[in-house]
This record gives sequence, C-alpha cells and structure tokens, in this order.
Amino acid sequence: MRTKVAIIGAGPAGLTLAKLLDLQGVDCIVFEQRSRDYVEQRTRAGILEQPTVDLMAEVGLVDRIHAEGIKHDGFYVTFDEATHHLDFNALVGGHATVYAQQELVKDLVSDRLANGLPLMFEADVTAIENRVDGASVTVRHEGRTFEVEADFVACCDGYHGVGRAAIPAESRTEIEQTYPVAWLGILARTTPVTPEGMYCAHENGLSVHSMRGARITRQYLQVPADTDLADWSDNRIWDELAVRSAGASADGLERGEIFDRSMAPLRSYVNETMQHRRVFLLGDAAHIVPPTGAKGLNLAVSDATVLAHGLAAHFLGNDRRWLDDYSATCLPRIWQAQLFSATLTATLHRLTDDPLQWRLNRARLQSWVTSEAQRRALGEVYLGLPFPVGWQYAAS
Repeated sequence: MRTKVAIIGAGPAGLTLAKLLDLQGVDCIVFEQRSRDYVEQRTRAGILEQPTVDLMAEVGLVDRIHAEGIKHDGFYVTFDEATHHLDFNALVGGHATVYAQQELVKDLVSDRLANGLPLMFEADVTAIENRVDGASVTVRHEGRTFEVEADFVACCDGYHGVGRAAIPAESRTEIEQTYPVAWLGILARTTPVTPEGMYCAHENGLSVHSMRGARITRQYLQVPADTDLADWSDNRIWDELAVRSAGASADGLERGEIFDRSMAPLRSYVNETMQHRRVFLLGDAAHIVPPTGAKGLNLAVSDATVLAHGLAAHFLGNDRRWLDDYSATCLPRIWQAQLFSATLTATLHRLTDDPLQWRLNRARLQSWVTSEAQRRALGEVYLGLPFPVGWQYAAS
C-alpha cells in the first residue's frame, strides 16, 4: 500500500488535514487506533473560534455548526460576588461557537466516508520509519500487520502516540509546566446559569459554567491534582458549585441529573520541534494547553491548515519552503494561545495560599472589567487569531 501522506489519528487535526488535502488533489490515508463509535462519542472541548468556523464554511462543512452551534460574544466572570459580562464581539468582531469536538469529528468522518475516501478505524500504527527520502508506517488492523509507504507522515495521535516518539528525543525542544490542580468536569441535564460561559474566581478555587444546549450544561470545579473522583458525590459537586458561583448568578444554578463526569489535569506543553525529516506533528502531539482558554481544538485545526498548504505546495508546485518552515509558521500562534491560557489559568484559579497573589489576581480581574484595552486584547485571542496561512496553495 502506498500514499502521499499517511495521517495518524482521526481527531480534528487529522481529519481536517485530510479534508484540505483531498480538496487539493493530494491523496492520503487516515489511520485511527480507536473505533468510529469511540471517536464520535469522546467528550472533549466545545468552543470553536471564528477562524475555525470560517474554515469549515470554506470547505462546505458548516451547516450543522450553524444549525446546532450556539454563538457567544464573550464570557461572564464572577468575583467578589458580582458577575460581569466581557463582550468581545463589540470590540473585535467575530464569535465563539459552542459546538462539541465530537460533533465536529462526526461531520468530518461522515464527509470523508461519503466521498469514499480511505479512513481506517481500529488501525494501530505501531512504528514509523522516518527516512530522509521518504517514510513508512507499520499498521496492525483486523488481525494482520502491513507496511504503508508514504512521502510524509502527519502525526495527530496525541502526546503519548507513536508520532512524537518518531522524532529523536535528543532532537526535540520541549517545554512543559504541570499545574497542581485538575478540573472535575460534569455534564448535567440542567438549564445554563448564564446565556454564555461563566468563570467564577473564588477563594475555594475556580468553577466554570458552560453549556451544550438549552438543557445540557458542562460545568467544572478546580480540585487538587490528586483528587479521587469517587470522593465527590453529586450533592457535594452541586454544593460546591453553588458556593463558588455565589453572587449575582447564584439563584440561577439549577441542580439536575449528572450523566457524565471526568477529571482533567492541567498542564502546558510545547514541542517546538514539530517536524523531523518526513514526520510532522499536529495538535496534542505537539502542544497541550490548559482547558481554561478552550484553545486545543482550534490550535489543531490551525496546524492542519499550515501543513495542508505546505504539502500542496510541495506536490503541486515543487516548492518545499512551506514544509521546511512548518514549525516556525505554527509556533507564534501556539505561543499566543499558551500565553492566553496561562494568563486565564493563573488569574482565575487559586493556585497558592499566598494572600498577595490572590489580591493581584483580583486586581487583574478588575482591569478586565474596567479597561476596554484589556478586554480587546483578551477578545482578540479568545475569539481567534487569524490562522498563519491559508490552506490552499496557489502557485506564485
């Protein structure tokens, strides 16, 4: 078996890259370790930036986003028992759209299969041979093992995937910070507290209130990183959410059935070596952001646009410059998203018992509320910085 591009991972990065390559006539095969049902049901982030929605409109996959997504102009922030709305749309234009990652994955999977394009589920890529003149991947699927020759391999298989390991450790420039907290997340059959997402900065720690529809909410509690989920009953979760959201929105917190719960550790990670020979890293294989800023999915899509442009330039225009500059092109936007996520994480969480730090955080929150310049700077990143390059290659 042979293809121009072997794509490992059927998440937003891999599936978006495949769509963009197919539209430019560059053949590829997508290999996904999990089943179709798993990737289409896996609960993940739920905020699409404006550039992500615009891209899906360009490639004809925006109908369900427009029909089922919920547009937000900004978000609410509660501190000192008062709730404030930060309206970013009024300052910078654009929206954030609530549309769960698994729904975007469903759209991309259905489109690919409807077009008869190769997408192999339960296909485990166990090894990558990364040569100067080409590459190959070893795939285990339906009880047999086979090799696939490719010009390039796009690794969208996460931090623990085989892709990151294909770049020698001594060649990787990796920066990482682990936070001492995690998010205890729930999905509940309740009415949202506010018409847009709300962050509540409280002495007990952060709580987050977002939505997945008119009667489904996604809510989070900051907890210690070593928390046992079994120690948190439904009543304990609701009690603590009520305490941390006390103030203007306290009366609106409705209790209801919790039908999903999870724990998400908070960490920041960037591998600045996003390419080596014929292997390229996208999404969580190259960078991880705390969930505070909802940037992970959108960074993955941004990576895919850059790589799609570079691969098309190589195959259609015999131009390697964009591929050679892939990491350098992606990294500035990645670091802006990291800065935004780190700023929100440090400001909204209670990470230490230091009274000075708590007061500094409140002062920063107050500046967000009172300063248009501060809100504009936040809004530019929250609603989405432009992607570094357009996905289509046009010969100059």
